[in-house]
Amino acid sequence: MQIRHRAPFVRGSTLLVNRSGGTADMLMDFGPLLLAPGEEITDFAEEDERAFLLVRGGARLSWPGGTMDVTRGSLFDESPWTLLVPRKAKVVIKAGPSGAEFYRMATENASDYKARLFTPAECGSEFRGAGTMQETSTRIVRTVFNDSNMPQSKLVVGEVIGIPGKWSSYPPHHHPQPEIYHYRFLPERGFGLTAIGDRPYMLHNRDTILIREGEDHPQVTAPGYAMWYLWVIRHLDGDRYGNPTFTEAHEWVSEPDAPIWSPRIK
Repeated sequence: MQIRHRAPFVRGSTLLVNRSGGTADMLMDFGPLLLAPGEEITDFAEEDERAFLLVRGGARLSWPGGTMDVTRGSLFDESPWTLLVPRKAKVVIKAGPSGAEFYRMATENASDYKARLFTPAECGSEFRGAGTMQETSTRIVRTVFNDSNMPQSKLVVGEVIGIPGKWSSYPPHHHPQPEIYHYRFLPERGFGLTAIGDRPYMLHNRDTILIREGEDHPQVTAPGYAMWYLWVIRHLDGDRYGNPTFTEAHEWVSEPDAPIWSPRIK
């Protein structure tokens, strides 16, 4: 499923995915939060844990047990600051002089863990796909938190930078847990392509893709454009996300010595 949003997001909160109607099976809320310079908001939820990932700008974050000033100039060149808080935790966000933009993610979670701010330095970042497939699937993967560093959460959050002309989420893979992909491009007029199961979609700036149980989701970035996407997975009760299942027909391409055809000019 594709959710298109061509116009810039407006000030305040925009709910792109919610736990009602046609997106109820995603089991989480998701959307941008834009604050004007100096604006302050308070966020509280009785039953939901929430994650706030900084996209751009600067802000002072306050939560039970901590306060921190955070800034981010480029989501393509810099890893994110991400605040994760449990239910009943009050969060205060005050934007800096240039304003601030976050993505807010929420899901029901009865665990009363300690709130945590994940720094850019803590964010796992790797060149995935390097050394295989003639580098056609090399991309930057940043994992903010998962079961390895936040097993109390029901969310998994990360980012991918798709390098111009290259594939990501490849080889094709799937998993039973619902997942959200949300895209930004550099330059903004850029585009990419994905196939969710057997359904193709053209991707543009601010588009959102919803991935459901068992759907493969490979994608490719158009030459000349960089593609950033935020990925959010919701653990299922009794079936937490670990590693995806690669589609057997295409798994062979990731082997270091895979006999991949290359063109020859006669």
